[in-house]
Amino acid sequence: MRIALLSKGGTRLYSNIRLIEAAEARGHDIQVVNTTECYMDIATHKPSVHLKGQKLPFFDAVIPRIGASITFYGCAVLRQFEMMGTYPLNESVAITRSRDKLRSLQILSRAGIGLPLTGFANSTKNTKDLIEIVNGAPLVVKLIEGTQGRGIVLAETFKAAETLIDAFRQINANFLVQEFIKEAGGSDLRCFVIGDKVVAAMMRQAPEGEFRSNLHRGGTAALVKLTPEERTTAVRAAKKMGLNVSGVDILRSNHGPVVMEVNSSPGLRGIEQSTKKDVAGMIIEFIEKNAKLDRTKTRGKG
Repeated sequence: MRIALLSKGGTRLYSNIRLIEAAEARGHDIQVVNTTECYMDIATHKPSVHLKGQKLPFFDAVIPRIGASITFYGCAVLRQFEMMGTYPLNESVAITRSRDKLRSLQILSRAGIGLPLTGFANSTKNTKDLIEIVNGAPLVVKLIEGTQGRGIVLAETFKAAETLIDAFRQINANFLVQEFIKEAGGSDLRCFVIGDKVVAAMMRQAPEGEFRSNLHRGGTAALVKLTPEERTTAVRAAKKMGLNVSGVDILRSNHGPVVMEVNSSPGLRGIEQSTKKDVAGMIIEFIEKNAKLDRTKTRGKG
């Protein structure tokens, strides 16, 4: 099978290295395709993707590893592959949906999946009521475009929350206001979902004095045993986003598991090292079972 690994990071990233190793170990031809260096022939009956002056060959499958900073262009390239009939591990529509924090939460809410109390507004006149919607301070203010724990601030008092929200509005930033799940104790669960199954899970713990548990911010990871409700929540969340492979981040709250985010390009280092599982191999195995010509649900229409 010929597989394209669509990534700006090349062969220097752990996740890419592992996917290449897993694909080659199973006898597949895998090529890293630099997302930002691709360009496309759009207005033609035979859509194509070009790189470094050459038209790329047909790929049976494409693994999108699209960074948040290039979501728009990365998904455009992925749609082009979809139009050519290549099977995408995650479809462009699903990735775009998951990257929009507001839209993704609205989708999960409509499905009845547990979420933190969340508010979103535009007018500065509504600040006090917005804070009350999430049961007051302490609360979390989260930039919609933020990733890896960046753009997330904890406001511990009502006054601090008011000041922070008004400041964000002054710079026309898009942000959410969410309740602070104090009982989580600075930890969350990363549930790695492939297809309709949680194949690996870890608990991430924030360092002392920090509430964000992201490994990029100094958090630590350890193997964790999920409850049946947590497993079901993770799988349902991934399915509602339309993602075949995802990292679903869950907090343990007093009212059950709540989903913080559904990540369409979850890293492999933390989950493989903490669980000792061959997650990269499981991803390639999923592609082997599901990759067929023109199997994209949206076929680049989204």
